[in-house]
Amino acid sequence: MTDNTQTPSTPNSELPTQYAPAEVEGKLYERWVERGYFTADAASEKPAYTIVIPPPNVTGSLHLGHAFQHTLMDALTRRKRMQGYESLWLPGMDHAGIATQNKVEQQLAEEGKSRHDLGREEFVERVWQWKEEYGGKILGQMRRLGDGVDWSRERFTMDEGLSKAVQTIFKKLYDDELIYRAERIINWCPRCLTAISDIEVEYQEDAGELVSIKYGEGEDTLVVATTRAETMLGDTAVAVHPDDERYQHLIGKQIKLPLTDRTIPVVADTHVDPEFGTGAVKVTPAHDPNDFAIGQRHDLPSMTIMDEHGVITVHGPFLGLDRFEARSAVVGALRSQGRIVAEKRPYMHSVGHCSRCKTTVEPRLSMQWWVKVGPLAKAAGDAVRDGRVAIHPADMSKRYFDWVDNMNDWCISRQLWWGHRIPIWYGPNGEIVCVGPDEQPPTGEGWHQDTDVLDTWFSSGLWPFSTLGWPEKTPDLAKFYSTDVLLTGHDIIFFWVARMMMFGLYAMDGEVPFKTIALTGLVRDERGKKMSKSFGNVVDPLDWMDKYGSDAVRFTLAKGANPGTDVPIGEDWVQASRNFANKIWNATRFALMNGATVEGELPPVEQLSATDRWILSRLNKTVAQVDAYYEDFQFAKLSEALYHFAWDEVFDWYVELSKTTFFAGGEGAKASGRVLGEVLDVLMRLLHPVVPFVTETLWTTLTGRESIVVAEWPAAVSVPGADAPGGFRDEAAEAEIENLQQVVTEVRRFRADQGLQPGQKVPARLDLAGTELAAHEAAIRQLLRLQPEGEGFSATATLPVAGATVALDLSGTIDVAAERKRLTKDLGAAEKEKQQAEAKLGNEAFLAKAPDNVVDKIKGRLAKAEADIARIQAQLAALPAA
Repeated sequence: MTDNTQTPSTPNSELPTQYAPAEVEGKLYERWVERGYFTADAASEKPAYTIVIPPPNVTGSLHLGHAFQHTLMDALTRRKRMQGYESLWLPGMDHAGIATQNKVEQQLAEEGKSRHDLGREEFVERVWQWKEEYGGKILGQMRRLGDGVDWSRERFTMDEGLSKAVQTIFKKLYDDELIYRAERIINWCPRCLTAISDIEVEYQEDAGELVSIKYGEGEDTLVVATTRAETMLGDTAVAVHPDDERYQHLIGKQIKLPLTDRTIPVVADTHVDPEFGTGAVKVTPAHDPNDFAIGQRHDLPSMTIMDEHGVITVHGPFLGLDRFEARSAVVGALRSQGRIVAEKRPYMHSVGHCSRCKTTVEPRLSMQWWVKVGPLAKAAGDAVRDGRVAIHPADMSKRYFDWVDNMNDWCISRQLWWGHRIPIWYGPNGEIVCVGPDEQPPTGEGWHQDTDVLDTWFSSGLWPFSTLGWPEKTPDLAKFYSTDVLLTGHDIIFFWVARMMMFGLYAMDGEVPFKTIALTGLVRDERGKKMSKSFGNVVDPLDWMDKYGSDAVRFTLAKGANPGTDVPIGEDWVQASRNFANKIWNATRFALMNGATVEGELPPVEQLSATDRWILSRLNKTVAQVDAYYEDFQFAKLSEALYHFAWDEVFDWYVELSKTTFFAGGEGAKASGRVLGEVLDVLMRLLHPVVPFVTETLWTTLTGRESIVVAEWPAAVSVPGADAPGGFRDEAAEAEIENLQQVVTEVRRFRADQGLQPGQKVPARLDLAGTELAAHEAAIRQLLRLQPEGEGFSATATLPVAGATVALDLSGTIDVAAERKRLTKDLGAAEKEKQQAEAKLGNEAFLAKAPDNVVDKIKGRLAKAEADIARIQAQLAALPAA
């Protein structure tokens, strides 16, 4: 339960000299769980915010794709919890029917047994034992990543409550005539020995063969081409286009089918393309979906010629051969009879493979259970079209509509033992009874239950509401449904997203399962290549967590998370994120040692220096930026904004500029200490959802409060005496410090160009009169290692910048000729840029067509080029004679 009210204790200014993630992350996570920070309260009056985790397979372990999506979901729910929502991130696992059954069958094979030796009941019990012993490894890895999930609500798709939900919706769909049983062509895996859905088939270009075969005898012959010659044993017709003049004399006739004692008809069907190949196609209704449709139209018989293992069952010389062995044998027999007209090898063509075991899929006529998806898919499409569900990014909507608007009926039966058994009973006289969860199945001699189980995606399609207690009207369902965001990869729009939409709308009377679908890309290696074991580029995120800490992995993933686009990631980037965590640690440690505090109110505006006002103004702009990016799921941009603000503005500028104030002591140091404490307090809370561990340690040390997990999400900071809508802003202070930064940056660049060491002190005269920079002379001198001008000072270089002039005495250290050459080169580049910009702005045709933002950008380039020219010319003029 979230409690955003915390009583501060005395802050602790002591931090170890180095941050050691391994020493703190595990302890912190267990403390968060024990204190119930992630446990949501259905009775709370706070507004609900809900995300259900895409359930990983019980057989799986954490990979970078999981770590990526979990980081983003965790960031969303942590932020909402801090904003005062009753935030529920619900975890769980999928029973993974085929994968889990395969695991246990492999285990049995090592014992010299098969599942049939055990029988169904004992085998299922064995799977449950495996699940308890080996399954769920990923749950411990989620803890390691820092997932703020509600472990008290952990679900499993085969647990009692979810099994009841599956039986309930099956019964409801069956009664509404949206589930039916029919014999149709399905995708069959001869290795897994089960039907698989269209979207579980992966297509790839395989090197096969294209064989042209002569059918018929004498004048009644035609030629067909096939890549699966063995299927001719099941041909029951040859089809031609009704308007094809070449075959008019054959339509309706019977022709000889080679290698058999059968004749088959020539039928006319508009499905045939007369321009493709010979314009004649063999028809094997039991082993091809298009042929099955032709067979239905012409009332052709269907001959199944293979068993479930892909072994030929037709009596004759090919009986007992594997389908691929039979392919070669059939071609050989045809060749010996002079039936082969042409052969092409290799012939590259698209072949379907089982997504799990990579076996070539066999189209097969089979009696299966189906969902009639038409009305369900229409409802799923309408919910997005009418705005009840938003897809982000919006351009991904087309992929969603392409699927739901053209969805085929869904084969939901699987020939497995592990899974939700289909609740259908068959009677001795052909009776079929669907049994609901509160009904008793029929008994008596001859009654038996269907042996198939349901597709795993059937149960996971209920996930957003079954996990909350449906079909019961539970407090959780009332409080937390509809869920707020489904965050998942764009690659499973078809597998999972569309099915949850269909079932959620159907079961919950039109109430959507989630309000927003936030689609991510896929994680790739640093070269943008897909991660694959065969490529040798797969990374175990736990290895990186061990080496760099979980925060570093999380921040790296978030920095790459642009909506809908793939995420490249390499170890160097994780190391850079670890460096960022170290920078936060070291800078906070310095701040605490120098009086940074959150005690008391911020000083009145008149007591704040320009540097203090600048950083507070920049802080409020960052808060607004981060909030806007979160609402738009722009994780990469919000991470980059926080990185830039923390590293560049707070640590590299504000802390450095404040050192002179801290060292001087007095009221100014106290004011800056309070400002620095405020900035760090807000910064840690902004960073926390993405990097929870280091921010927890630093924030509790800084504030003395219980935990940042239940701290309030930061709002814009107000400064006494300077109230303003949206928090404190000071554009003048921002401009003043920006000028200071220009001076420091330009002089540093000049020093570097001259080969001066960063710590080398140089006499200088600063002409800051009449500018706001006069108040910053001490800080400028400290940052640039500039000594006061002494006797004999002679300016060898003068740098005009931001209204100020810095004169340097580099006697004996500067190479005047080299500096003049460098500046002349820079001047030439600036003049070229000016000419190009002027040419475009002087082109009327270009101006008439170019968008306003493009024209404005070119005007900005012109203004910058002119400023660079003036600056460089002044620098050249300031150089002493050679």
